[in-house]
Amino acid sequence: MIDKDTPVYMISIVAKIAGVHPQTLRFYENEGLIKPSRTQGKTRLYSERDLIRIKRIVSLTRERGVNVAGTHLILKLEEDLERLFNAIAEQLDAEARETILALLKELEFEELDRDKLIEILNK
Repeated sequence: MIDKDTPVYMISIVAKIAGVHPQTLRFYENEGLIKPSRTQGKTRLYSERDLIRIKRIVSLTRERGVNVAGTHLILKLEEDLERLFNAIAEQLDAEARETILALLKELEFEELDRDKLIEILNK
């Protein structure tokens, strides 16, 4: 089984899955939004995690109209929030964890990835 961080997808496959032109992926790379792995022959390879990030970038830029600078900021804030939640989850006792899980299941969020936060708590 391949984990989410193993680079296996070529640029043409990722472009097709994400619904963008390969040049768009090169643009995202030039702007620092993504950093694909490279083979010795310099071929770009993308992991499952890269693909998820690319889909998020496409969603922000195309569907939400966010520019590159805004996309950088949003992605960074999401990464910071995930790191913070991981740190908090490590410090929780079982009762506090269950209380927060129940709260997350009750609350409605427009942008926050509730499932990801629940996954972090359940680790």
